[in-house]
Order: sequence, then structure tokens, then C-alpha cells
Amino acid sequence: MGTSNFFATISRMKYIERWALMRNSRPENLSEHCLEVAMIAHVLCTIGNVRYGKELDAEKAALVGLYHDASEIITGDMPTPVKYYNDEIKSAYKEVEKVAEGHLLERLPEDLRGEYEKIFKPDDDPNEKYMRKLVKAADKLSALIKCIEEKNAGNSEFRTAEESTRKSIEEMTVFYPEVKDFVQEFLPPYGKTLDELSQ
Repeated sequence: MGTSNFFATISRMKYIERWALMRNSRPENLSEHCLEVAMIAHVLCTIGNVRYGKELDAEKAALVGLYHDASEIITGDMPTPVKYYNDEIKSAYKEVEKVAEGHLLERLPEDLRGEYEKIFKPDDDPNEKYMRKLVKAADKLSALIKCIEEKNAGNSEFRTAEESTRKSIEEMTVFYPEVKDFVQEFLPPYGKTLDELSQ
């Protein structure tokens, strides 16, 4: 049995810095972001199951969240204004991401690859599709949390990013009650001091 460099490659997420075009009061790396997305995706699915009678795989959502930006180890972090500038660039970047994910999966032993493809590649099950939409929502919520933290640190650089991200999330709350619940219950304490959170 030979060696596999999949996890050694994945561990390099900690070297990929996000928000590269903006001045940060505290840099955020891809590992931190993916952990936060995983936790939020998990709770969004849990809310869906407990409160709205859904049958979502919260544990899988957490895994999808952990790996959702793994392709950026190869591609780097493409700034959002560039990635979504127009449909042509958006489509081309999605293809680049797909190729990068394929290269990552090829680094796994063949007998394990199928299990990890289930994380990287969606299937046609409606619950799976809905779950992956909540992972995307978790990604947006993580971005908003970063904007809130930067604003509270006195950094106005993230002001317009916060406005546009809040707008995207507000649009999501119409279709995803799980997101609305998170925004109402869990988002307000972000940015509070440790003393305030301990009260």
C-alpha cells in the first residue's frame, strides 16, 4: 500500500488567507472559515429537522462545510467581486473548482475515494440539495460574521461587504426558515466581548 498526500494537502488550508483584497484587522485563513461554516451548516440542518420536520443529514452538512472550499488550496481564494462579476466568469470559475476538486480526490487511495466523492459531489436527492443550500447559507453567514467582527474592531473596510452580505442573507430567509432562525437567535451576540457573552 503506497502513501497518499490528500490530507497533507488538505492541511494546507491554514495557509490560504481569505479577503485578500481588503485590509483586515485580523487575518482569517481557510481552515478557520471552513470550521465555522461546518458548525453553522450543522445547526441550520438541526433547526430544520427539529423545528420544521425536515430530514436533513446534519453530520454530512458539517462534513460538506469542512471541505466546501478545499479546492482553494489549488486555485487560491478568488475575491467575490471577481468571482461573481458576470455569468461567464462565474461559470468558468465553477469549472475550475470542479477540476481542482477532482485533482484533490485523485490524491486519495482508490478504495476510499468513493466515500469522499459523496462529500464533494452532490446527488439528486431533494434533501441533499436542500442541505447543500444550507451549507451555502452557512458560508454567507460566516462571511457576515467576519464583517461584523471587522466593524467592531474599528475597520470600516468591510462596510460595503457587510451590506451586500446582509442583503443576500435576508433574501435567503424568505426560502429557508432555518437561516431566519439563526439570524434572529444566534447572530446578535457576535461581536460582543467575552465578559458580555459570559453574563
